[in-house]
Amino acid sequence: MTATPVERREAHGETIVHEFTRQAAGFEDPLRNAAFTAQLGRLVRFMEPELDPEDVVLEVAAGTALVSRAVAGRVRHATALDLTPAMLAEGKRAADASGVTNMTFTRGDATALPYLDRSFTLVVTRFSLHQVDDPDAVVREMARVARPGAAIVIADLVRPEGLAGDPDRIERQRDPSHGTLRTEAEIAAMLAAAGAEVRRADRFEVVRPLDPWLAFTGTSDELSAVIRKELEAELAGGAPTGMRPVLVDGALHFTHSHAFLQATAG
Repeated sequence: MTATPVERREAHGETIVHEFTRQAAGFEDPLRNAAFTAQLGRLVRFMEPELDPEDVVLEVAAGTALVSRAVAGRVRHATALDLTPAMLAEGKRAADASGVTNMTFTRGDATALPYLDRSFTLVVTRFSLHQVDDPDAVVREMARVARPGAAIVIADLVRPEGLAGDPDRIERQRDPSHGTLRTEAEIAAMLAAAGAEVRRADRFEVVRPLDPWLAFTGTSDELSAVIRKELEAELAGGAPTGMRPVLVDGALHFTHSHAFLQATAG
């Protein structure tokens, strides 16, 4: 029997919780989380024109709430919502340790936010749309709970237009909770369909070392060897994987494309 959309979404949600429960401690380990903190300052600077001392902020699919913790000192209140209790617990411990007192941590589904319409003056999500089964629903919910004129900020990995190869296949091998990379244009279309108007964007690429990326998710030695072999074969002229591998000082790296989009809620 074919699974219904709801059943598929619930099953994928269980996979996300399983994988991110395993990974939660790494998100707050400074020896392991450089990939998540390296571009955080750039995102905060991107958000600066929208930040106001009276803002009520919601971070959707927040993980350990890196973004909302980074801006909490500049707004009235920040709420971090995530599906994985272990991620929220790590974020709450870090917030408490740093003396942040104007934050709330809430377990919830990004596709069905437990808030009334028009509740927040700034809504943000980072690294979530490529993970979830129904990104359109997440964007609709973000727009629904945003007050008219509020900023909606989406920061995510994106698939470059015209990219050869299928990066999602290797991404899923490494992390079964990975969904599908969207293009920047597809994300902008989701925002428009939800009634929000894109105002600004920031695009950039990050070249990442392969070994720490595989180690972060505990990828087995056997599977790591398979992935490495594919990337090395591409460098030697083989089929494109979509991961755009390069050698940096003799070490195998790959390339991620990022996009920040700021839209205004209708």
